[in-house]
Amino acid sequence: MFQRLLPDQIVSTVFDIDLQALKARGVSGIITDLDNTLVSAKTANATPELAAWLELVKREGFRVVVLSNNNETRVSVFSKPLGIPFIPAARKPLRAAFRRALTLLGLSASQAVVVGDQMLTDILGGRRMGLHTILVTPIATGEEGVGTRINRKIEKIALSRLRKRGLWPEKEER
Repeated sequence: MFQRLLPDQIVSTVFDIDLQALKARGVSGIITDLDNTLVSAKTANATPELAAWLELVKREGFRVVVLSNNNETRVSVFSKPLGIPFIPAARKPLRAAFRRALTLLGLSASQAVVVGDQMLTDILGGRRMGLHTILVTPIATGEEGVGTRINRKIEKIALSRLRKRGLWPEKEER
């Protein structure tokens, strides 16, 4: 059961994603979470560094969509200035929002990746759709809401079980 929470890749931040390797795999779309993946939960807009990275991503030929469980106001304030399509109130890990994201990108699951900081929402949802999944280290866990804090406790239990089975590195801490 917990194996469905295993990401295909783990990186520290979105800046560590190897875009050329994704291209080589035929990936041209990135479905990304917002809070604690791109910016902290209380940061309204993209940092200059993130805005530059997102521009690079677009110049490299990738299409991007923000898929967030947060509300429309939060997600639109972040996404609109960047010209990035978005899906708020996604109810991840349900498949419907991931299907909608793929439709917005005009891509199949084999042509896109999911990037996120939560195993129970981003990774599980992406895996359920057959997407390549990339787990990032959360930016600021101290700013998370109650629901996310509960998810993190469940993640700790899952990680403990995965470690016992040798499926998660012993030194990796989230």
